[in-house]
Amino acid sequence: MRILGLWLRPLRFLGLGLVLFTLLPWACTRKAVSFNSNPDQPLAAVLGADTLTHTADSLRGKPSLSTARKAVLTKEQAKAAKDAEKDTERKSKKKKKNVFLGEKMKRAFAKSGPKGRNQTIEIFYFLKYPKTLNAYAPAYYYYDTKKHKVLKLAAVQEDAPNLKILHGPYKKMQNNKVLESGYYALGTKHLRWERFDKNGVLLTKIHYEMGFPRDANVSYYGEDRGKINEVVPYVEGKLEGDYAKFLVNGQPDWRGQFENGRKVGVWTKFWGFRGRRHYEYQYAESGYDPEVAEPELIREYNRNAVLIYDKEKSIDKRGQPDVEERPGQRRPTPRAPLRAPAKVAPKRK
Repeated sequence: MRILGLWLRPLRFLGLGLVLFTLLPWACTRKAVSFNSNPDQPLAAVLGADTLTHTADSLRGKPSLSTARKAVLTKEQAKAAKDAEKDTERKSKKKKKNVFLGEKMKRAFAKSGPKGRNQTIEIFYFLKYPKTLNAYAPAYYYYDTKKHKVLKLAAVQEDAPNLKILHGPYKKMQNNKVLESGYYALGTKHLRWERFDKNGVLLTKIHYEMGFPRDANVSYYGEDRGKINEVVPYVEGKLEGDYAKFLVNGQPDWRGQFENGRKVGVWTKFWGFRGRRHYEYQYAESGYDPEVAEPELIREYNRNAVLIYDKEKSIDKRGQPDVEERPGQRRPTPRAPLRAPAKVAPKRK
Protein backbone atom coordinates (compact mmCIF):
# COMPACT_ATOMS: atom_id res chain seq x y z
CA MET A 1 0.00 0.00 0.00
CA ARG A 2 2.83 2.29 0.82
CA ILE A 3 4.42 1.67 -2.56
CA LEU A 4 1.09 2.31 -4.31
CA GLY A 5 0.75 5.69 -2.53
CA LEU A 6 4.15 6.72 -3.77
CA TRP A 7 3.07 6.00 -7.37
CA LEU A 8 -0.19 7.97 -7.02
CA ARG A 9 1.46 11.23 -5.82
CA PRO A 10 2.76 12.28 -9.28
CA LEU A 11 -0.66 11.58 -10.75
CA ARG A 12 -2.27 13.99 -8.29
CA PHE A 13 0.10 16.84 -9.28
CA LEU A 14 -0.50 16.07 -12.95
CA GLY A 15 -4.27 16.27 -12.51
CA LEU A 16 -4.01 19.57 -10.70
CA GLY A 17 -1.86 21.00 -13.56
CA LEU A 18 -4.45 19.91 -16.15
CA VAL A 19 -7.21 21.70 -14.23
CA LEU A 20 -5.20 24.94 -14.03
CA PHE A 21 -4.28 24.80 -17.71
CA THR A 22 -7.97 24.42 -18.58
CA LEU A 23 -9.12 27.43 -16.49
CA LEU A 24 -6.29 29.86 -17.59
CA PRO A 25 -7.74 30.88 -21.09
CA TRP A 26 -11.14 31.56 -19.60
CA ALA A 27 -9.61 33.86 -16.95
CA CYS A 28 -7.63 35.94 -19.57
CA THR A 29 -10.63 36.79 -21.79
CA ARG A 30 -11.77 40.54 -21.87
CA LYS A 31 -15.04 41.54 -20.31
CA ALA A 32 -16.93 44.85 -20.63
CA VAL A 33 -16.88 46.68 -17.35
CA SER A 34 -19.51 49.35 -16.67
CA PHE A 35 -18.94 52.19 -14.24
CA ASN A 36 -22.66 52.32 -13.62
CA SER A 37 -23.91 50.19 -10.80
CA ASN A 38 -27.03 49.32 -12.81
CA PRO A 39 -26.07 46.95 -15.64
CA ASP A 40 -29.49 47.27 -17.29
CA GLN A 41 -29.12 51.09 -17.89
CA PRO A 42 -28.47 51.97 -21.57
CA LEU A 43 -25.09 53.37 -22.69
CA ALA A 44 -26.60 56.65 -23.97
CA ALA A 45 -27.90 57.44 -20.52
CA VAL A 46 -24.44 56.83 -19.08
CA LEU A 47 -22.82 59.22 -21.61
CA GLY A 48 -25.44 61.87 -20.94
CA ALA A 49 -24.70 61.72 -17.26
CA ASP A 50 -20.93 62.13 -17.85
CA THR A 51 -20.05 65.78 -17.09
CA LEU A 52 -16.72 65.62 -18.96
CA THR A 53 -18.28 64.93 -22.34
CA HIS A 54 -20.73 67.28 -24.06
CA THR A 55 -21.96 67.70 -27.58
CA ALA A 56 -20.50 71.23 -27.65
CA ASP A 57 -17.04 69.81 -26.91
CA SER A 58 -16.98 67.99 -30.24
CA LEU A 59 -16.07 69.42 -33.62
CA ARG A 60 -18.01 67.89 -36.54
CA GLY A 61 -18.66 64.79 -34.53
CA LYS A 62 -15.00 64.45 -33.50
CA PRO A 63 -13.55 65.21 -30.09
CA SER A 64 -12.10 68.70 -29.71
CA LEU A 65 -9.03 69.50 -27.59
CA SER A 66 -10.36 72.92 -26.67
CA THR A 67 -13.64 73.74 -24.96
CA ALA A 68 -13.45 77.47 -25.92
CA ARG A 69 -16.46 78.82 -27.71
CA LYS A 70 -15.75 80.58 -31.03
CA ALA A 71 -17.32 84.03 -31.13
CA VAL A 72 -19.24 84.98 -34.25
CA LEU A 73 -17.96 88.35 -35.62
CA THR A 74 -19.32 90.50 -38.37
CA LYS A 75 -17.16 91.41 -41.37
CA GLU A 76 -16.53 94.92 -40.02
CA GLN A 77 -15.49 93.59 -36.63
CA ALA A 78 -13.22 90.96 -38.16
CA LYS A 79 -11.56 93.57 -40.39
CA ALA A 80 -11.07 95.96 -37.46
CA ALA A 81 -9.52 93.19 -35.36
CA LYS A 82 -7.18 92.22 -38.22
CA ASP A 83 -6.10 95.83 -38.74
CA ALA A 84 -5.46 96.25 -35.02
CA GLU A 85 -3.31 93.11 -35.03
CA LYS A 86 -1.27 94.43 -38.00
CA ASP A 87 -0.76 97.79 -36.30
CA THR A 88 0.48 96.06 -33.17
CA GLU A 89 2.98 93.98 -35.15
CA ARG A 90 4.13 97.04 -37.09
CA LYS A 91 4.70 99.06 -33.92
CA SER A 92 6.62 96.21 -32.32
CA LYS A 93 8.88 95.84 -35.36
CA LYS A 94 9.37 99.57 -35.87
CA LYS A 95 12.52 100.89 -34.25
CA LYS A 96 13.44 104.43 -33.37
CA LYS A 97 15.67 105.27 -36.30
CA ASN A 98 17.57 108.47 -36.97
CA VAL A 99 17.60 109.49 -33.31
CA PHE A 100 20.89 110.05 -31.46
CA LEU A 101 21.17 111.45 -27.92
CA GLY A 102 17.50 112.40 -28.10
CA GLU A 103 17.89 114.54 -31.24
CA LYS A 104 16.34 113.74 -34.61
CA MET A 105 18.74 113.56 -37.53
CA LYS A 106 18.95 112.86 -41.25
CA ARG A 107 21.30 110.57 -43.11
CA ALA A 108 23.56 111.83 -45.89
CA PHE A 109 26.75 110.94 -47.73
CA ALA A 110 29.47 112.71 -49.69
CA LYS A 111 31.87 111.46 -52.35
CA SER A 112 35.29 112.84 -53.21
CA GLY A 113 38.20 111.88 -55.40
CA PRO A 114 38.23 109.89 -58.63
CA LYS A 115 35.58 107.33 -59.38
CA GLY A 116 36.27 103.68 -58.74
CA ARG A 117 38.13 102.04 -55.90
CA ASN A 118 40.05 105.18 -54.97
CA GLN A 119 36.87 107.20 -54.41
CA THR A 120 36.31 108.26 -50.80
CA ILE A 121 32.79 107.96 -49.39
CA GLU A 122 31.67 109.64 -46.17
CA ILE A 123 28.47 108.44 -44.48
CA PHE A 124 27.13 110.69 -41.72
CA TYR A 125 24.07 112.31 -40.14
CA PHE A 126 23.08 115.90 -39.42
CA LEU A 127 20.51 117.56 -37.19
CA LYS A 128 17.02 117.72 -38.59
CA TYR A 129 16.36 120.96 -36.69
CA PRO A 130 18.97 123.64 -35.79
CA LYS A 131 20.27 123.85 -32.23
CA THR A 132 22.35 126.30 -30.21
CA LEU A 133 25.96 125.12 -30.13
CA ASN A 134 28.49 125.33 -27.33
CA ALA A 135 30.51 128.53 -27.66
CA TYR A 136 33.53 126.92 -25.98
CA ALA A 137 33.84 123.98 -28.38
CA PRO A 138 37.30 123.71 -29.97
CA ALA A 139 35.86 123.27 -33.49
CA TYR A 140 32.54 122.89 -35.32
CA TYR A 141 31.64 120.41 -38.04
CA TYR A 142 29.00 121.06 -40.70
CA TYR A 143 27.69 119.51 -43.88
CA ASP A 144 27.53 121.91 -46.79
CA THR A 145 24.48 120.92 -48.85
CA LYS A 146 25.63 123.03 -51.80
CA LYS A 147 29.21 121.79 -52.01
CA HIS A 148 28.25 118.31 -50.74
CA LYS A 149 31.19 118.07 -48.37
CA VAL A 150 31.97 118.01 -44.65
CA LEU A 151 33.46 121.24 -43.32
CA LYS A 152 35.43 121.93 -40.17
CA LEU A 153 34.98 125.56 -39.10
CA ALA A 154 36.50 127.59 -36.31
CA ALA A 155 33.38 129.66 -35.59
CA VAL A 156 29.66 128.99 -35.29
CA GLN A 157 27.72 129.64 -38.50
CA GLU A 158 24.15 130.63 -37.64
CA ASP A 159 22.99 132.48 -40.76
CA ALA A 160 23.94 129.82 -43.28
CA PRO A 161 20.95 127.63 -44.28
CA ASN A 162 23.16 125.45 -46.46
CA LEU A 163 25.28 124.38 -43.46
CA LYS A 164 23.81 121.51 -41.45
CA ILE A 165 25.13 120.60 -38.00
CA LEU A 166 26.65 117.12 -37.91
CA HIS A 167 25.13 114.85 -35.29
CA GLY A 168 25.32 111.05 -35.14
CA PRO A 169 27.54 108.24 -36.45
CA TYR A 170 30.25 108.99 -38.99
CA LYS A 171 32.16 106.64 -41.27
CA LYS A 172 34.75 107.31 -43.96
CA MET A 173 35.41 104.50 -46.44
CA GLN A 174 37.56 103.75 -49.44
CA ASN A 175 37.46 100.55 -51.48
CA ASN A 176 34.92 99.10 -48.99
CA LYS A 177 37.37 99.59 -46.12
CA VAL A 178 36.85 101.90 -43.17
CA LEU A 179 39.43 104.67 -42.89
CA GLU A 180 37.85 106.63 -40.04
CA SER A 181 34.85 106.16 -37.76
CA GLY A 182 33.33 107.99 -34.82
CA TYR A 183 30.38 110.08 -33.62
CA TYR A 184 29.38 113.73 -33.80
CA ALA A 185 27.27 115.44 -31.16
CA LEU A 186 25.90 118.93 -31.83
CA GLY A 187 28.65 119.71 -34.31
CA THR A 188 31.53 118.40 -32.18
CA LYS A 189 33.42 115.12 -32.04
CA HIS A 190 32.07 112.79 -29.39
CA LEU A 191 32.87 109.34 -27.94
CA ARG A 192 35.55 107.15 -29.56
CA TRP A 193 37.17 108.07 -32.87
CA GLU A 194 39.43 105.65 -34.76
CA ARG A 195 41.60 106.02 -37.85
CA PHE A 196 42.83 103.11 -39.99
CA ASP A 197 45.18 102.71 -42.93
CA LYS A 198 44.21 101.12 -46.24
CA ASN A 199 45.05 97.67 -44.84
CA GLY A 200 42.72 98.05 -41.85
CA VAL A 201 45.51 98.63 -39.31
CA LEU A 202 44.50 100.93 -36.44
CA LEU A 203 46.52 104.16 -36.50
CA THR A 204 44.98 106.34 -33.77
CA LYS A 205 42.18 106.09 -31.21
CA ILE A 206 40.95 109.18 -29.34
CA HIS A 207 38.01 109.48 -26.97
CA TYR A 208 36.19 112.84 -27.09
CA GLU A 209 33.67 114.45 -24.76
CA MET A 210 31.65 117.02 -26.75
CA GLY A 211 34.68 118.20 -28.70
CA PHE A 212 37.29 117.92 -25.94
CA PRO A 213 39.77 115.03 -25.85
CA ARG A 214 39.48 113.00 -22.67
CA ASP A 215 43.08 113.76 -21.68
CA ALA A 216 42.88 117.47 -22.58
CA ASN A 217 44.37 120.02 -20.19
CA VAL A 218 41.64 122.62 -19.57
CA SER A 219 42.36 125.86 -17.67
CA TYR A 220 39.73 128.32 -16.43
CA TYR A 221 39.33 131.98 -15.47
CA GLY A 222 38.69 132.56 -11.76
CA GLU A 223 38.00 130.10 -8.99
CA ASP A 224 34.41 129.40 -9.99
CA ARG A 225 35.66 127.68 -13.19
CA GLY A 226 32.76 129.19 -15.10
CA LYS A 227 34.80 130.45 -18.06
CA ILE A 228 37.32 128.44 -20.02
CA ASN A 229 40.72 129.99 -20.65
CA GLU A 230 42.57 127.39 -22.74
CA VAL A 231 42.07 123.84 -24.00
CA VAL A 232 45.32 122.01 -24.73
CA PRO A 233 44.67 118.56 -26.25
CA TYR A 234 46.82 115.62 -25.15
CA VAL A 235 46.71 111.98 -26.21
CA GLU A 236 49.07 109.66 -24.34
CA GLY A 237 51.20 112.61 -23.29
CA LYS A 238 51.53 114.08 -26.81
CA LEU A 239 49.82 117.14 -28.30
CA GLU A 240 47.04 115.74 -30.48
CA GLY A 241 43.67 117.23 -31.39
CA ASP A 242 41.89 120.60 -31.47
CA TYR A 243 43.33 123.55 -29.54
CA ALA A 244 41.31 126.54 -28.33
CA LYS A 245 42.14 129.76 -26.47
CA PHE A 246 39.42 132.10 -25.14
CA LEU A 247 39.31 135.63 -23.75
CA VAL A 248 37.78 136.66 -20.43
CA ASN A 249 34.57 137.74 -22.19
CA GLY A 250 34.12 134.20 -23.54
CA GLN A 251 35.04 135.09 -27.11
CA PRO A 252 37.51 132.85 -28.96
CA ASP A 253 41.08 134.10 -29.30
CA TRP A 254 42.88 131.25 -31.12
CA ARG A 255 41.76 127.97 -32.66
CA GLY A 256 43.89 125.33 -34.34
CA GLN A 257 44.90 121.70 -34.41
CA PHE A 258 47.85 119.61 -33.26
CA GLU A 259 49.05 116.36 -34.80
CA ASN A 260 52.05 114.38 -33.64
CA GLY A 261 52.92 117.26 -31.30
CA ARG A 262 53.00 119.88 -34.10
CA LYS A 263 50.67 122.59 -35.36
CA VAL A 264 48.92 121.52 -38.56
CA GLY A 265 46.32 122.91 -40.92
CA VAL A 266 44.78 126.37 -40.56
CA TRP A 267 45.13 128.33 -37.31
CA THR A 268 42.68 131.20 -36.77
CA LYS A 269 43.17 134.38 -34.77
CA PHE A 270 39.95 136.22 -33.80
CA TRP A 271 39.13 139.87 -33.21
CA GLY A 272 37.60 139.16 -29.80
CA PHE A 273 33.93 140.01 -30.43
CA ARG A 274 31.02 138.33 -32.23
CA GLY A 275 33.28 135.40 -33.06
CA ARG A 276 34.74 137.29 -36.01
CA ARG A 277 37.93 136.04 -37.58
CA HIS A 278 40.97 138.27 -38.05
CA TYR A 279 43.89 136.20 -39.42
CA GLU A 280 44.20 132.67 -40.80
CA TYR A 281 47.63 131.07 -40.92
CA GLN A 282 48.60 127.93 -42.79
CA TYR A 283 50.85 125.30 -41.20
CA ALA A 284 51.92 121.94 -42.60
CA GLU A 285 49.14 119.61 -43.76
CA SER A 286 50.36 116.72 -41.60
CA GLY A 287 52.18 116.41 -38.32
CA TYR A 288 54.60 113.99 -39.96
CA ASP A 289 55.73 116.54 -42.57
CA PRO A 290 58.68 118.85 -41.88
CA GLU A 291 57.73 121.39 -39.22
CA VAL A 292 56.89 124.92 -40.39
CA ALA A 293 58.76 127.52 -38.36
CA GLU A 294 56.91 130.58 -39.71
CA PRO A 295 53.31 130.01 -40.82
CA GLU A 296 51.98 131.68 -43.94
CA LEU A 297 49.16 134.21 -43.84
CA ILE A 298 46.44 133.01 -46.23
CA ARG A 299 43.41 135.16 -45.27
CA GLU A 300 42.67 138.36 -43.36
CA TYR A 301 39.35 139.98 -42.35
CA ASN A 302 38.60 143.47 -41.09
CA ARG A 303 36.47 144.28 -38.05
CA ASN A 304 33.34 144.17 -40.19
CA ALA A 305 34.00 140.53 -41.17
CA VAL A 306 34.90 141.59 -44.72
CA LEU A 307 37.61 139.62 -46.48
CA ILE A 308 40.47 141.99 -47.32
CA TYR A 309 43.20 139.50 -48.15
CA ASP A 310 43.10 136.07 -49.75
CA LYS A 311 46.27 134.56 -51.11
CA GLU A 312 44.51 131.88 -53.17
CA LYS A 313 42.08 134.33 -54.81
CA SER A 314 44.74 137.06 -55.19
CA ILE A 315 42.68 139.57 -53.15
CA ASP A 316 44.56 142.32 -51.29
CA LYS A 317 42.56 145.29 -49.98
CA ARG A 318 44.73 145.95 -46.96
CA GLY A 319 45.33 149.61 -46.28
CA GLN A 320 41.99 150.67 -47.76
CA PRO A 321 39.45 152.42 -45.47
CA ASP A 322 36.99 150.06 -43.85
CA VAL A 323 33.37 150.35 -45.01
CA GLU A 324 30.90 149.15 -42.39
CA GLU A 325 28.01 147.29 -43.89
CA ARG A 326 24.55 147.99 -42.54
CA PRO A 327 21.61 145.55 -42.74
CA GLY A 328 19.75 146.01 -46.02
CA GLN A 329 22.43 148.26 -47.46
CA ARG A 330 23.73 147.30 -50.89
CA ARG A 331 27.41 147.45 -51.57
CA PRO A 332 28.37 149.39 -54.70
CA THR A 333 29.47 147.13 -57.48
CA PRO A 334 33.14 147.84 -58.23
CA ARG A 335 33.94 148.56 -61.81
CA ALA A 336 36.36 146.24 -63.48
CA PRO A 337 39.62 147.94 -64.48
CA LEU A 338 40.13 148.55 -68.17
CA ARG A 339 42.39 146.03 -69.78
CA ALA A 340 44.07 145.97 -73.11
CA PRO A 341 42.59 143.48 -75.53
CA ALA A 342 44.45 140.23 -75.71
CA LYS A 343 46.68 139.69 -78.66
CA VAL A 344 45.41 137.19 -81.16
CA ALA A 345 47.99 134.92 -82.71
CA PRO A 346 47.87 134.86 -86.52
CA LYS A 347 46.48 131.74 -88.08
CA ARG A 348 48.93 129.45 -89.72
CA LYS A 349 48.42 128.77 -93.38
